[in-house]
Amino acid sequence: MNWLQGKTGWALLAVAALAFPLFAQNNYLISVATQAFIMAIAALGLNLITGYTGQFNLAHGAFMAVGAYTVGILTVDHHVPFWIAFLAAGLTTAVLGFFIGLLSLRLRGHYFSIFTLCVSYIMFLLIEKWESLTHGPVGIMGIPAPTGIGALQFGTPLAQYYLVLAFLVLGLWIMARIVRSLLGRSFMAVRNSDDLAEALGIDLMRTKTLSFVLSVVYAGFAGALYAGQVRFLGPDLASEAVTFDLVMFVLVGGIGTLLGPLLGTFLVTWLTQSLQFLQDYRMVVFGPVLIALIIFLPDGIVGTWLKRRAQRADAAQAAKAAPTGAVTQEAKSNA
Repeated sequence: MNWLQGKTGWALLAVAALAFPLFAQNNYLISVATQAFIMAIAALGLNLITGYTGQFNLAHGAFMAVGAYTVGILTVDHHVPFWIAFLAAGLTTAVLGFFIGLLSLRLRGHYFSIFTLCVSYIMFLLIEKWESLTHGPVGIMGIPAPTGIGALQFGTPLAQYYLVLAFLVLGLWIMARIVRSLLGRSFMAVRNSDDLAEALGIDLMRTKTLSFVLSVVYAGFAGALYAGQVRFLGPDLASEAVTFDLVMFVLVGGIGTLLGPLLGTFLVTWLTQSLQFLQDYRMVVFGPVLIALIIFLPDGIVGTWLKRRAQRADAAQAAKAAPTGAVTQEAKSNA
């Protein structure tokens, strides 16, 4: 994986993504890749609050549903242009995330996770039962595709693929700037120890809330793109299964890394599609594979590689220092 380090590796990944439609056999594969990109955007957000800040949010999928339903309700019921509804989705999830974050982040550890799981279920019930707003179990149909911008039109699977890819690249760039900044260091300090972070002068509540809001905004925009791509929404989008899928993507790829959520999303999506021929029995194979990955690679694929690379670097540095120490000891003996 050394070639993935630096700008060259990311550029090669971008070229591979740009070239993928040239080798895709049909529009179905392009649509699957587009949905994988959307889920990767949401997984990046989950990785921020869970991987970098250490707060295990189990309502992340529900916030993705909030973004999707914001676009669906505004475009279908109120005939709002798609891009205005898209911006409203990010704003809605940010405001909702702010108030839920203020409540939930007063708790720590598994208490926070249980609270967010309850929030997720409440959101699911609201979407399923509030028929006058969300259309209930029937769902929202006929959501328009993203409207064109000048000569660019997004009505075809190929155009939507490149549109979502552009948002994924933008999301990655913003996330990289965040985690490598002083703010990102504050997030990681909170992850390592609340007491240590406070001793460094970090405002715990403000830092956690900011991380929570930023993470759910990623989920909201991912949901908005999902609505424009799938063009149908049902209450299942707010179920805990979506959050568990996102958690799986992050854990498999490598929690607390930039590349991990992407690799996990693409790998799990590819594996799921490869086992389609098994139909209902594919989970019999898929489940043990995931369990084995978590047991033998607890830090994920990228996390394990980074840890081993660091160990090799430490070993090499120790080996270089050993002869110097030996010469010093020999000089002392001769003296």
